[in-house]
Amino acid sequence: MVNCPSMFRGATFATLSVAVCGVALLSSCQRAAEPPAPEVRPVRTITVGKLDGRNEISFSGTVQAQTEANQAFRIDGRLVDRAVSVGDLVRPGQLLARLDPANEQSAVQAAQAQLNAARARLDEARSNYARQKGLVAERATARAIFEQAEAALRSAEAGVETAQSQLTQSQNRLSYTRLVSDAEGIVTATGAEPGEVVGAGRMVVQIAKQGGRDAVFDVSGRVRDVAPRNPKITVALATDRSVTATGRVREVAPRADPVTGTFRVRVALADPPPGMRLGATVVGSMVLPGVAQISIPSSALVRSERKPSVWLVDPKAMTVSARPVEIATVDASQVVVASGLAPGDLVVTAGVQALRPGQKVRLLAQTAAATGGSKQ
Repeated sequence: MVNCPSMFRGATFATLSVAVCGVALLSSCQRAAEPPAPEVRPVRTITVGKLDGRNEISFSGTVQAQTEANQAFRIDGRLVDRAVSVGDLVRPGQLLARLDPANEQSAVQAAQAQLNAARARLDEARSNYARQKGLVAERATARAIFEQAEAALRSAEAGVETAQSQLTQSQNRLSYTRLVSDAEGIVTATGAEPGEVVGAGRMVVQIAKQGGRDAVFDVSGRVRDVAPRNPKITVALATDRSVTATGRVREVAPRADPVTGTFRVRVALADPPPGMRLGATVVGSMVLPGVAQISIPSSALVRSERKPSVWLVDPKAMTVSARPVEIATVDASQVVVASGLAPGDLVVTAGVQALRPGQKVRLLAQTAAATGGSKQ
């Protein structure tokens, strides 16, 4: 019985030793565990094909009127009626909108009353002048009194002219409450609704004047620089390529768009067919001297350091890196790249927003079609 406590103490010590060793072993196993594998993103890609050397480039645009006029009131007021809507055909002199005329009508009535009073004073001054003129001829009145009557007559005449001018001005302001068209055309936009208080000069109706029509495109600076002088451009409807027209460059924007870096070009259409209505989407084609370009899906385009870029895949390391590119033209589905890509480059077309430089990727089914060529 005396040895029992020693036996229990030995057993307890052995148990604790085993527990401590187990904890230490578990900790060492956790420290020796390998770090998690880097995240691998699945992406879709295309391979840039060999350039075919074609020198015809196509770009998308829209048909617009050569001249658009903003119709606005000359005075402030509350809009009570707008007689036209977008798409309506208007003619010169047609009523477009009206302001509340109550204030201007009151001003006209007040100016008319002032004119009537001024005319009454003029009649009185004329009578007095005629009377004093006869008296001064008979030497029945002083010369000074006659001169006063003459001055009063001149003052009354000036008062009538002032009142007449004020009446004319009030009548003009009343006429300004009616907005009428000054040309024939189609309403392309409206800027105010009945019930709104509009300021002088605010656009109420925008009219695309009848006459010349332009095809408007956005092109890159490189295309603008290498384009021949006064090139001939063939324009076709995007929905029906058999509907065509020819045009000449009428205007080139001197500054590039701050977002896309492209320049706006307006092409005057010669005898456009009826199908090329205002707002229609068209495709312009132009032959460039020795220009070969690459087209890629617009989904591949991203912005890196405020520049248009694409993600390229390194086929050996299976990582991605951003490559700046110069855009020739762009539309909803395709981007024509003027420079920055070469045949054989592997371009990411889907999953671009989740990538970062050096990101490991895994290729999904790759698009086999090459994207070389200049046609968009």
